[in-house]
Amino acid sequence: MDTGTPRRAHSIEELAQVMGNLAPSEQLLASSVPLAVRPSDVIITPYGKCGTTMMQQMFHQLRTAKLGGDMDFDDISRVVPWIETAPALGIDVNAEQVAEPRGFKSHLDYESLPEGARYVVTLRDPKEAFVSMYHFFSGWFFEPGTIELEEFMPVWLMGGPSGLNYFRHLLSWWPRRDEEDTLIMDYRSVIADKRGAIGRLAEHCSIDADEAAVDLVEARTSREFMVANAGPFADPMMREMSEEKAGLPANSDSAKVRAEDAERRALPQIISEQLDAEWARLVTPVTGHANYAEMAADLTG
Repeated sequence: MDTGTPRRAHSIEELAQVMGNLAPSEQLLASSVPLAVRPSDVIITPYGKCGTTMMQQMFHQLRTAKLGGDMDFDDISRVVPWIETAPALGIDVNAEQVAEPRGFKSHLDYESLPEGARYVVTLRDPKEAFVSMYHFFSGWFFEPGTIELEEFMPVWLMGGPSGLNYFRHLLSWWPRRDEEDTLIMDYRSVIADKRGAIGRLAEHCSIDADEAAVDLVEARTSREFMVANAGPFADPMMREMSEEKAGLPANSDSAKVRAEDAERRALPQIISEQLDAEWARLVTPVTGHANYAEMAADLTG
């Protein structure tokens, strides 16, 4: 795929090359400084496309609400740093932040994160998470229309370089749903009752939030607000790095927060059945839930 001209992948094979080019070097990993956790630290760690950016924004606006909130940032992951990518982006995860408590983003499972923090996880139906990830990659990592959903499915199931896929992530957090240091919520329920979710997050993070603060956070985590102010929520630091390391074109039209009327591909029946089978094989024996809807009802109930 090394054409010398910026180009997105046009096949699964080329997509693998792109992702390989973006993987951090062993030297960089060896030289990176781990997060020195404070008991007040908050790590927001859903699986990819399960509400992470919304929760970063909710957390950051909560902790700055007494000052009128804060939108003076070019990338939400500059003010709520992404632990896994911080070394490659030259971000010091142990630095002081613009407000207390410190907050961090991650997509890791419980076992892969440092102990001693407070953790926030939003869970999402795997069928929604899969389609959302497909659209997120389309227009950034691969050219729209060149890779089909059926081709993308094995890539999604494989997970990241560590093999951490959706199901392994979910099963690492589910046993911690009643632990004092962990807040687990259903993504759709957060959207349906935003004020309730803001209150639960504030309590979990020991942030005092009055009605005015909740009003501000609710407004600034709405789809309308985040679409209208999409730049800081579209991974600009990661996009710039991907353009340099993987030779991708600039000005990608992929976005993390998509408008309500944005195109959404229908999930093919064969993929729906495959996800149902994976759930039955991996999740039901551990949780007793026959499907995600049952799990979400358990969380909200």
